[in-house]
Amino acid sequence: MTTEFSFPVIELVDRYTIARVKYDKTNGANAAELDFYSAQIAKLDVELIQAELFILEDIHRHIWALEDDFKKCRIDGADLSEIGQRALDIRDLNNYRVQYKNSMADKLNDPVKEIKQDHTSEN
Repeated sequence: MTTEFSFPVIELVDRYTIARVKYDKTNGANAAELDFYSAQIAKLDVELIQAELFILEDIHRHIWALEDDFKKCRIDGADLSEIGQRALDIRDLNNYRVQYKNSMADKLNDPVKEIKQDHTSEN
């Protein structure tokens, strides 16, 4: 029995680009995952969002590299300011990620958007 899945654009493009990065980083260990998302994304008008897809994939590559440093404990000798800066860099990349996902949703007329609230103004 085959089940048809429907993802909001913001989720599909995110999962697809993460799967592409993972495929490259793991020598294709997630081929089934990438095939699944590739089949789903092929149903979209990819030409409209191709530039954003490339940028989103690049963002995920940068996030992967920053998180990889944490996972491999490469920053054990780093001071707290460097660790904090990496965390801020990841946060900033994630903010760009949301902007590009929402831009693709707009171009493909998908009403589902990701909303991130700025918590700096809260008391």
